[in-house]
Amino acid sequence: MKPLYTAVATVEGGRTGHVRSSDGILDLDLRMPKELGGPGGEGTNPEQLFAAGYSACFESALRLVARLQKITLEKGTITAHVTIGATEAGGFALATELHANFPGHPREQMEALLHAAHQVCPYSVATRGNMEVKLVVD
Repeated sequence: MKPLYTAVATVEGGRTGHVRSSDGILDLDLRMPKELGGPGGEGTNPEQLFAAGYSACFESALRLVARLQKITLEKGTITAHVTIGATEAGGFALATELHANFPGHPREQMEALLHAAHQVCPYSVATRGNMEVKLVVD
């Protein structure tokens, strides 16, 4: 791999701590969600951060493959639903649903674009075979 960019973030205190990027732009408190036994409240969590990163990256990949196919995508959204759950082995795993909402495009066309984007999105490539990913056209 030829490196193009490296993001750096440091966490102190795990799921109930604080995260800060090396450039200071990301500077957030972390809170364990109530659903996982935490207090909830103000702050984000790793699943929300992963959902934000995956949906942003996936939408860019979707727009790339659409452009290569000479398809113009106007306004639209990708919403990532990232779920953490317990495994039978006693550990934890993630699953993701990526919902695409791009009005005015045929469902079949959007499904094909989603599958093409899933082949090139770095998050999809990194998680392939390790995490269930469901692609949904809304």
